[in-house]
Amino acid sequence: MDTDLLSAALRDTGLSRRLLDLSELGSGKALRFPCERSIGLHAVLRGQVHLHAPGLPEPLVLEHGDVAVMARGCDHVLSVQPSLQGLAVERIGVRNPAPVDPSAHTGTVLSSAYQLWHTPLHPFFSEMPAWSVLRASELPRLGPLALLGGLLQAELGGSQPGVDMATQGLLDLLFTYALREVMARCANARAGWSQAVRDPQVGRVLALMHDQPAHAWTLDELARRAGLSRTALAERFRQAMGDTPLNHLRTLRMQRAMKLLSETSQPLEAVATTVGYQDAFSFSKVFKRTVGASPRAFRQQDAAERNMAWRFQAG
Repeated sequence: MDTDLLSAALRDTGLSRRLLDLSELGSGKALRFPCERSIGLHAVLRGQVHLHAPGLPEPLVLEHGDVAVMARGCDHVLSVQPSLQGLAVERIGVRNPAPVDPSAHTGTVLSSAYQLWHTPLHPFFSEMPAWSVLRASELPRLGPLALLGGLLQAELGGSQPGVDMATQGLLDLLFTYALREVMARCANARAGWSQAVRDPQVGRVLALMHDQPAHAWTLDELARRAGLSRTALAERFRQAMGDTPLNHLRTLRMQRAMKLLSETSQPLEAVATTVGYQDAFSFSKVFKRTVGASPRAFRQQDAAERNMAWRFQAG
């Protein structure tokens, strides 16, 4: 089976998820979503909602069935009114969704966040536009996104056993299909990871590095495995990714190293070997240059941040 590069990217970046809230937005109230280290989505289940964010020339208007996907670090505010003037802006809570009152004249939004706590980011998350709006009016009526929206609304409008598990599972599916759409848009718009995975040879090289980041890859070996010359691979990779194969390999190794340092107590020597370095010294040198802190300092800082209110647990 071919490597699933999107799943690999999500796994290797240590993504953690959380259902933030089922929000009822009425007149006089707005909700702020501080999202410094998260990507996420809002699915509008009822009514019309306005999304206010720095950098937008005007608020995004979201209708019933629309899904808005945000890139990492896009703080924003939701309201049912086109202006925030005179509104009390509250910070969203992190809680399980409450039943929706269908008679209330509001906008209803289901929100989920997917946290990428550490940097450097995988190239896909760096190339995502700040906002991608998937319009219900432009999606197939019986397509996956439309069907998932209906299933979510049915789950949240009832009281069947297992509603929490069903809701999170449906949201994960919604997130996956939404990311596929974002990938397609990125691939059509510019050079980058989303475009590179469509190229058979470059995609093969990306899969090899994802599958075996600890292997002592050289440009010659990668080119041979892709069926290209060294020069052809270097040029094709640069055109598709805007980077070199070995620079991308270093990013993959550092992401896996950060995951190991955060989630395990392995000594530095073991982490170094696991991600493809012969010794802790050479690994530490590359890690500090790439991440901005030594592996030991990174691990200490990560432990200190683990109980922060907006740090999600892995899952």
